[in-house]
Amino acid sequence: MDESMVAEAIRRQLYSYCRAVDRLDAPLGHAVWHEDGLADYGPMFNGSGRGFIDWVIEQHRGLEAHSHQIANILIHRDGGDTASSEAYVTAALRLRSDGRLLQIDVRGRYLDRWSQRDGRWAIAARRYVHDFDDMREVIMSQSAGWGRRDGDDPSCALPGFGAA
Repeated sequence: MDESMVAEAIRRQLYSYCRAVDRLDAPLGHAVWHEDGLADYGPMFNGSGRGFIDWVIEQHRGLEAHSHQIANILIHRDGGDTASSEAYVTAALRLRSDGRLLQIDVRGRYLDRWSQRDGRWAIAARRYVHDFDDMREVIMSQSAGWGRRDGDDPSCALPGFGAA
């Protein structure tokens, strides 16, 4: 597999991670990690990657809305079947507290070690680096969005994006 194909496979996994969290799709999230993959999110979580997916999805169920984006992806193929990457992550998390709608904007980076096993690139180990966050009260411009966090989201009607 040439460098561009490896980079595309890794980018696709990073994007799938965001989709999995935002659509609360545990099987898609599990597929981003190898079965023995590790996730180090500092004081929030330290354990298996698949355990992290289960934990973060449960945490997100209590939120009003959330949206994750990946940017500035740098990938270095260590050789053969291993690689490493740094990717910037931005997350917007909305929650209700004391009748107010609050939004937490989080900025951080994923430092990932990848390996290819049985033709599939997945995370062997991730370290999340938290750079900063802020919280503010939100005054909505409309009553509600029309995106969903499940298999009824409009994106799931697209070919290849099936129900979560």
